[in-house]
Amino acid sequence: MARIFVEAYGCSASFADSEMISGMIRSGGHTLADGPERSDLNLIVTCSVKDATAKRMIHRIKALEEAPEPLVVAGCLPKAEPHTVERFAGSASMMGPGSIGRTLQIVESALTGARTVELADGPDRIGLPKVRLNPVVGIIEIASGCMSECTFCQTKLAKGGLTSYRPGRIVRQAKAEIADGCKEIWLTSTDNGCYGLDIGTDLPEMVNAVSDAVPDGCMIRVGMMNPMYMPRIRERLLESLKSERVFKFLHVPVQSGSDRILREMARGHTADTFRRVSREARAAIPDVTLSTDVIVGFPSETESEFEETVALLEETRPDIVNLSKYSARPGTDAAERQDRVDPSEIRRRSGIMTEQIARISREANTGWIGWKGSVLFDERTEKGIRGRNHAYKPVYVEGGAEGADAVRMGQRRVVRITGSGRNYLSGVIAE
Repeated sequence: MARIFVEAYGCSASFADSEMISGMIRSGGHTLADGPERSDLNLIVTCSVKDATAKRMIHRIKALEEAPEPLVVAGCLPKAEPHTVERFAGSASMMGPGSIGRTLQIVESALTGARTVELADGPDRIGLPKVRLNPVVGIIEIASGCMSECTFCQTKLAKGGLTSYRPGRIVRQAKAEIADGCKEIWLTSTDNGCYGLDIGTDLPEMVNAVSDAVPDGCMIRVGMMNPMYMPRIRERLLESLKSERVFKFLHVPVQSGSDRILREMARGHTADTFRRVSREARAAIPDVTLSTDVIVGFPSETESEFEETVALLEETRPDIVNLSKYSARPGTDAAERQDRVDPSEIRRRSGIMTEQIARISREANTGWIGWKGSVLFDERTEKGIRGRNHAYKPVYVEGGAEGADAVRMGQRRVVRITGSGRNYLSGVIAE
């Protein structure tokens, strides 16, 4: 029996992978260490979607490689950039996102001093044992890979083409998560929008099936979906979001407000696609939380094209914008381009947009002051216990015997919102 330390970075799918890796390690008779200094082997689940993230991964890999314990590097980085991992951690074993089923073999081989590289995709991971990072949140990956060919994105290199998992298996997994004490189900994948295109179903049908399977009081969060797949499912998906068991939350990454830049990115949609999604979503569900992603400084982006993105955000006013400065990722088409925007100009544009996003988010959250309703508390943070209302807005409550100190994880309480910030709401228990 060995002590294994597992740490994860990146998206919800990466954290789901780490939960399954930990579950397989424990089911194999090993124990989980709470730090690398108390382990017999270290395993890191990596992300490589951004250059800054990849640099952080490399820094952490180098630190773990210097430790005397064996190292296993898992996740997207070894699949997309195996030579990068080998450069900085030549003795580390490597495991791709699709190789989780071989976790025990890879770990036990590394413990003997042997180096293993497993980057080929295997069977889906539905039903594998888990050790949850959050006891009240069940993360279910509904598909692997995607159908897009975005010129800036390395995820396709790491996860390949679309493989959707059968709705019946997802429903059974959701029931298992609920039976194990979860109050939230996160449905995640590289791109939820194209879910089911390879197996004759779609996202609304699957969301409805999961919604029908979970009890009242439990909530479902539907993860990111690209705009190009929205027109065929938009109306039925918005109906699915109206369920009392589904968060009114929609994450649709637009990336740019310029149609020319969107074509250069090979996104497969136009800015008007996003306009229509945001307009119809708010018409159907007025208090929906709309989230999007934007890249500033994609190669050849002009000032006027940047201003088109600024105008699109001002028009659609997303509650959440995940802003990224363009960075070239190895293996992508855009990385070969010579018409890159000057880094100082990218920083200037990013600064302008950061201020705009902060203002829009603050104004959106201010509109919730005075609201009173049910909040499901699902996470402990440095600020205290945090909950989510029906629109997936993060809610903090004041401490004391009648406030946060009296709230338990997984519990629902009625809260009156008394304040707000850019990224949160705050209130008091109002029962």
